[in-house]
Parts: sequence; C-alpha cells; structure tokens
Amino acid sequence: MRSRLAALAALILLPVALISQPAHAAVGIHVSGANIVESGGQNLIFRGTSHAHTWYTSQTQSFRDIKSLGANAVRVVLSGGRWTPNNTADVANVVSLCKQNKLICVLENHDTTGYGEQSGAYTLDQAADYWISVKSALVGQEDYVVVNIGNEPIGNNAVTPGWAAATSAAIQKLRTNGFDHALMVDAPNWGQDWQFGMRDNARTVFDSDPDRNVIFSIHMYGVFDTAAEITAYMDAFRTAGLPLVVGEFGHNHSDGNPDEDTIMAQAVSRGLGYFGWSWSGNGGGVEYLDQVTNFDVNQLTSWGQRLFNGTNGIRATSREAAIYGGGGPVDTTPPSTPGTPSASNVTATGARLTWTASTDNVGVTGYDVYRSGGTLLGQTATNAITISGLTPSTAYQVYVRARDAAGNQSGSSPNASFTTQPGSSGGGCSVAPTVQSQWGDGYVVQAGVTNTGTSAVTGWTVTFTLPAGHQITGSWNATVSVSGQTVTARNASYNGNLGPGGSTSFGFQAGRPGGQTSVPSGYTCAT
Repeated sequence: MRSRLAALAALILLPVALISQPAHAAVGIHVSGANIVESGGQNLIFRGTSHAHTWYTSQTQSFRDIKSLGANAVRVVLSGGRWTPNNTADVANVVSLCKQNKLICVLENHDTTGYGEQSGAYTLDQAADYWISVKSALVGQEDYVVVNIGNEPIGNNAVTPGWAAATSAAIQKLRTNGFDHALMVDAPNWGQDWQFGMRDNARTVFDSDPDRNVIFSIHMYGVFDTAAEITAYMDAFRTAGLPLVVGEFGHNHSDGNPDEDTIMAQAVSRGLGYFGWSWSGNGGGVEYLDQVTNFDVNQLTSWGQRLFNGTNGIRATSREAAIYGGGGPVDTTPPSTPGTPSASNVTATGARLTWTASTDNVGVTGYDVYRSGGTLLGQTATNAITISGLTPSTAYQVYVRARDAAGNQSGSSPNASFTTQPGSSGGGCSVAPTVQSQWGDGYVVQAGVTNTGTSAVTGWTVTFTLPAGHQITGSWNATVSVSGQTVTARNASYNGNLGPGGSTSFGFQAGRPGGQTSVPSGYTCAT
C-alpha cells in the first residue's frame, strides 16, 4: 500500500549470505529481547512525532515545542541528496537541539522513500553511504541517537535485492564502518508491509547484525484500519521476541482510515513506542496530518490534540529518558482485576457492558474488552463501553482487562455471557473503488464497502472485471480469487460483520501491459 509520503514528497519539492558473528557489547541505546533499553538498562518507550527538518531547516524551535507537549523523542527527516542535503554540521546541530530539549533523536534518511516505484528514490546502500558521510556528528552519541537507515525503503514493486537482503547489507556496511548505534529499519510497501516482507524476514535481518541491535519500524496508515490487523501484526513481533515500534501513523489517510485509537492503546498496553506523523508542513492533499498549524505550538489541530492530549496520548504516557534524568522507579505494578462485566441493551449487533473499575498504584488509563478466545472487541478509558458490529443470534462470552500508563495489564475479569438478538431482513452493500496510485505498468485500488441495508451483515462479496492482460499482484483486507477476467473479493475473517451503515475497505495491486491506462470496471457488491 502506497503511503502518503509519495504525495508529501512531491509537494515538498515545491516550497546476501552473511557470516554470523558474535554480538558486540551493548553501547548506548540497545535492544534487550523485545525491549529497547538505555545504557543503564532502563526501558525506553518512544513517544513522539516526526519533524520534516530537511524541508524546514529554519524551524528549529520545533524541538522545544515538541518537548513542551510531553514528547520524549523526535523522529527527524534528513536527506543525503534527493533533496537539499543535510551536511555534517547540520546533523550535529540537530543532535544538539535534541539534547538541549531532552529528546531522544531518531534520525531518518528520507531519500529511500518508495524505491522501485517512485522516480528519484535512493537505495538503502546509498542511504548507508550518507550516514557514513556524516559519521563524525554521530559517533559518541549512542546514548542519544537512533539511526533510522532509510524511510519506507521500497514501494509496492519487487526490487533486487529484496528488502531483507538490502536491509542486512546496509546494516553490515554501517557496522563495518564503526557505527554502534541502535539501527531502526522501516518496512517495505511504503512502510506498511502489507506483503509481510519485514514481518516474515525480521529474524533473519536481526541475526545478520553482529551487534544484534536492530529495531523494526512499521508505518500504520490505511492498511491498518481495523483492530484485528493492528493486533495481529504486533502479536507477530511479540511471538518472535523482536523489538517493534510504530514509526509513523495518522488519524486519517487517502488510502484508508487508520484505527489510531487501537494503534495507541495497543502500543501503550504492550510497551511499544510510537511516532505520529507529523509536526507541521504537510502538503499534497495530506495537510490534515499536521499536528500544529504553521509550526505554531499554540495552534494544535484536532489530530495534534488527539496525539498529544488524548487517551493513550503522548502527554499521559511519555516518560523522559533516564539519560536526561527522567524515568525514576519503573512502575511494574499492574492494575487490580476488573469486576465481572454486566450486559444490557443487547441488540442484534451490539451490547452495553459495565463493570466495577480497577485500581492502580499510579492510575488506570484504560480497559480492553475481549471475546473468549482473545479477540479484541473494543477499548475504553472508562468502566463502560457499547460494543457494536456483533453477529445476530450469537452467544458471546466476554471479559475485561485494565491497563496503566506503563503498559502493565491486569488479570482477566470473570466472563460474562449474553446472546445477541435475531437480525432482520434488509441486507445489502455498495462498493466505492478509488485508484490510489498508478504508473506505467501497474496501479493500486482501494475499495470501500458499506452496508446499505437496515440490518447487520456477516459477510460481503465484491466482483469486478479486469481489462485484458491485467493481473492481480497483491491484495489486503480481503480474500481474492480470479477466474478469467472476473475477480471475486470476499471479506476477511475480521471485517465481514457490518452493522447498518457500517463500512470497511479492501485493496489490491495489479499489473498491466506497458502503455495502457485502463483500470477495472463493473464493480458489484452482495451480502
């Protein structure tokens, strides 16, 4: 899935088989199991935003302003030549600004954005060369700096070498040249990894690093528009025992509506870092991703309010790095177990749940409501929630867990049982496809599906026709099959239940003969 940075970058132009080696001694910020820790062993959970420094080098007050809203880290956009290069002196000044404002500095090279799909993008090997060229500004700063080798380093097209080989080679190149920093690596598919190139190869890449000091970064936009997708992706890294951060996410996007509430809540409950995109200066149709207007900290946008001041936001959950004197005693005490939920107002597709609130030595920040078996049904900051999107005439057992700002989670409450009411007739759906991006021999389509009936539906099927010579090369949020030129897309296990007026989306990438401009047609939707 193409990220918003393709449009952003365009607008801002206007204003390996590896020999296993023993791990080196940890230096500065480093990986410990699935955690990121400081040199003294204290957990470091990033809470911050991205600042587009390479296009707005005069906006240095942004570092102070970002800190004033509670952030403990900032992800700084740099360039080695795709845009005006940030030289050694400028990088050294950025590091100094981070340290003056007690922010951990995650420095990223933006030149690689969309390689293989976007003209002018650099390779990860070229990105490594850039870091080597500014090495004197970075060596000795391992307690304060994380090197994010290359932003969204591969688009949706296959490239050679692929993501795993190219990333491993870049890591090796930096280690050979004396970099002992924690290295952050972005996923392919414009950072969103919908083909799971990073998820499925993360262990290989991690083990290729002689320092075993690699942090994996996923960017969550339209691909991550449901709680199920978000939790499944995070679960995969938890199971693998590898460190993950949400390196970018937003509250809205042209490729779909990301579920920012779940992204933030899950990051907090799991002790994962996150960086919202972005402080200010967005363009190309994604100005809504600005967190402040015109770089003015006193003009927070609704997205800025949500990220910094909302539930599971930066101000409530950020802890200043210990290297700056922050941290203090680590909170390891979980909240008490919530009371048994009580169900009321049960309908065909929803129910109201209430329970006795938990207590905590610091404070409860929210509750997660699960179906028996572990499926997340909803999240709330209070001890009550209205669940929607349930299946008619279905028995449910649910339980609740509380969490605090440190990510500690309570035990599970006793189960509550209820059965939804029978549904009524009147189902139906509509489909609204949008071509998100296209190039000479391919394109990406995102399709919205809406329940147009008066009752809940438990599944949907979309069909459409491919022009002659076209082929589906990838899809997400649906099970896709092709017969001749007819494509059938059926809901995934997690997005088939739609209440009246409810909507979801799926997408696909397709190839076509060079020189063609045609796209699929004849979309229909049925339940």
